[in-house]
Amino acid sequence: MRDPYQVLGVSPQATDEEIKQAYRALARKYHPDKYRDSDLADLAGEKMKEINAAYEEIQKMRAAGNRSGGGSSGFGGNPRTGSNAGSRFAEVRRLINSNAFYEAEKLLQQTPPDQKDAEWYFLTGCILYKRGYFLDASRMFDRACSMDPYNQEYKTARDSLRAQTAGYGGGYRTSNSSDCMCDACTSLICADCCCECMGGDLISCC
Repeated sequence: MRDPYQVLGVSPQATDEEIKQAYRALARKYHPDKYRDSDLADLAGEKMKEINAAYEEIQKMRAAGNRSGGGSSGFGGNPRTGSNAGSRFAEVRRLINSNAFYEAEKLLQQTPPDQKDAEWYFLTGCILYKRGYFLDASRMFDRACSMDPYNQEYKTARDSLRAQTAGYGGGYRTSNSSDCMCDACTSLICADCCCECMGGDLISCC
């Protein structure tokens, strides 16, 4: 794909907030719903895909500590790079990818109340999800999406959870205390879905 910074029309030196603002402006401009009955619907849809892909690529690069264009490792989200919260969230993502849920949870619990943004709720939802607390994870993903409605990663996690639990009815597990995330219980299908949200795939056929 083209340089993701060029797609969003921002400099590689732009702050995370500037990148988010540029993404949101383009998302509002090219959102397919605005062109639903127009001859430009297909074109707008393709442009929106490019914008989403560019935003996600920049997020991945910055989570990995890389602000230049090109490939990167890690997964998306919106940590505030350079801030205490951003550094903490980047470490939480690394721990989640390493299945170190207890350590990841401890870092999240250290987050001051005024820094509990959409990323905090998303990462908390990922841990809950991997531990099998689907209802609580769904609430966290919903909160993350409401706080950052244009973040495609948050939406993907929320929609994947809804799709996979649609047939289970009342089969959700819910937490009973603030220590719920310390239970060591993770199902393979949940790990696969959460891993896919983070750019991996545990079960290749799903």
